[in-house]
Amino acid sequence: MSNYVITTDSACDLPQEYLKKHNIYAQSLFYQLGEDVYGGTKELSPSDFYNKMREGQMPTTMAINPEELREGLHPILEQGLDIIHLAFSSGLSSSYQNAVISAEDLREEFPDRKITVIDTKCASLGQGLLVHKAVMAKEAGKSYQETVSHVQMILPHLCHVFTVDDLFNLYRGGRVSKTVAVLGTIVNVKPVLHVDDDGHLIPLSKVRGRKKSLTALVDLMESKIKGYEDENNTVFISHGDCMEDAEYVANQVRERFGIQDILIHYVSPTIGAHSGPGTLALFFVGNPR
Repeated sequence: MSNYVITTDSACDLPQEYLKKHNIYAQSLFYQLGEDVYGGTKELSPSDFYNKMREGQMPTTMAINPEELREGLHPILEQGLDIIHLAFSSGLSSSYQNAVISAEDLREEFPDRKITVIDTKCASLGQGLLVHKAVMAKEAGKSYQETVSHVQMILPHLCHVFTVDDLFNLYRGGRVSKTVAVLGTIVNVKPVLHVDDDGHLIPLSKVRGRKKSLTALVDLMESKIKGYEDENNTVFISHGDCMEDAEYVANQVRERFGIQDILIHYVSPTIGAHSGPGTLALFFVGNPR
């Protein structure tokens, strides 16, 4: 039996069924919408969350609280288990830094236990795919250090490519100027972005029309996966309440690369608050970001 567990936070966007099946603890991230705070046991359905955004409500997100994470990890260490914690990108949140604080406190109380906090430089199901790689390593019988090393080897190759339907959500997040948002909306320009080595959202290109932007994601995947085919028997896709578009991209991935194991799930409010409804993201292993 393995003497360690893999933990993460809810920015990984993995379905609850996956987390339960693989015994993964995911610390909840919270967000505020109007007067209400959501997260943990109080959640909006994804469709309700995105509909509220469509109606003009603007959520604000919160990083992990170090004390809450400490309380979440404490029972695991009490069982005599070590922890590999995969945290939301430090380029997008202070959750990683707060997880480091929690780990330092816990090491004082449990000096015989190992706690490794990894800055995934990932978001959404990109973080989820890295968690999946760690889970597969652990379930294949790899040791604690072997799994840590495997994650660190995969991390810089975990590619995120995505597009959004509304440039104004990126404008509100400071990713594009108001002029770009206005002009892009008028001429139906859709940005294609990625997450760089530091875990920041970076624009790559602009294309005209939604379908072309979706196809551009698969084109980017094709340009980056040569030599990494063996690492791509599973691909993840996340979406901001646009399942039809997610299926369109999934079908292209199946047809062009023969990949059948594709997990599709919602972009959680932690990410969706900034990218908005209509976000579509594709995650795979390829050439360094």
